[in-house]
Amino acid sequence: MSVVVTGLGVAAPTGLGLDAYWANTLAGVGAVDRISRFDASGYPARLAGEIRDFVAEDHLPGRLLPQTDRMTRLALVAADWAFADAELTPADLPDYDIGVITASHSGGFEFGQNELKALWSKGGQYVSAYQSFAWFYAVNSGQISIRNGLRGPSSVVVSDQAGGLDAVAQARRQIRNGTSAVLAGAVDASICPWGWVAQLTSGRLSERDDPRRAYLPFDDDAAGHVPGEGGALLVLEDGEHAAARGARVYGEIAGHASTMDPAPGRDRAPTLQKAIQRALADAGAVAEEIGVVYADAAAVPELDRAEAEAITKVFGPRGVPVTAPKTGTGRLYSGAAPLDLAAALLSLRDGVIPPTVNANPAERYELDLVTGAPRRADLRAALVIARGHGGFNSAVVVRAPDPS
Repeated sequence: MSVVVTGLGVAAPTGLGLDAYWANTLAGVGAVDRISRFDASGYPARLAGEIRDFVAEDHLPGRLLPQTDRMTRLALVAADWAFADAELTPADLPDYDIGVITASHSGGFEFGQNELKALWSKGGQYVSAYQSFAWFYAVNSGQISIRNGLRGPSSVVVSDQAGGLDAVAQARRQIRNGTSAVLAGAVDASICPWGWVAQLTSGRLSERDDPRRAYLPFDDDAAGHVPGEGGALLVLEDGEHAAARGARVYGEIAGHASTMDPAPGRDRAPTLQKAIQRALADAGAVAEEIGVVYADAAAVPELDRAEAEAITKVFGPRGVPVTAPKTGTGRLYSGAAPLDLAAALLSLRDGVIPPTVNANPAERYELDLVTGAPRRADLRAALVIARGHGGFNSAVVVRAPDPS
């Protein structure tokens, strides 16, 4: 049974909506800049990829605003866009035949911070009743389900930045078990003081102030990543269901695998290579079929080295084009990999690989990193890699639709 993607909903720092995001990605536009959502001058890291042109009131009914965090508002709008792109109305499907599976890195941090501030500054009677769920990491799945009447299999996945791919993989499993369609992916947004302090604890944030030199994966000058907000939601369908309704298909979710790295200090090797190889095997593909790899791109030297080694062991030194357009948006936590999936599907559609902005690849990594300008290519399949803090690895193979 094939599981195909028929709709894409994108909310990214480089563009709200699919067309704006893709045009700016191909143009190498970067959205990393000084944080504007709060005064970050006293923090060691001060840059982020913010979505600066989103006005929730323009997209959502007023009744939803008091009960939703920024990430949920973005997710609700991305869901609307994904269904519109797929030309799929959930109410047209039988009950329990369409669900939603999202991933989350941290939940609604900004909402939670505001209510905790009200608690200690004014008192418990000033805390919103919506705090009981608006902060929760599963809230995006819940609110999307309620708004769209999605009564089929629904859940949330928490595996840090690998979570977005794992959510798509879980949706694929549900469709193979008989569900006609699932909305899957992730949108994250925690650019607020509370969320920022939590992210700083990883020790992986870039502390540079020049947006062009802050996030440089596979570069000799790499010194950590820049966080961002946003992500993508994808409409996944059973291939026969999509064909029966004449849906336009972006591509097939052909293979997936996830692994866990050993804890620090253990003598076992990292397992990202296994995740890649198992995803290829799940897709029934060989390395030579992959036309582009969308890299995780941690921009931490030891993590870049581990990812480069995994890629070169599977594909050979400079054996496949590699790109990381997230250098233009920042790492969107659980939203990063679904956004890469959307970009990979657009790469297959248009025969083009977007550039990795700002980075200059170091020779020692032996990667064919696409930089400077988009690269034309005849693409039939792509690999998307994601890794989460704590050892999570996930890999997804997407394949272009059969021209017939």
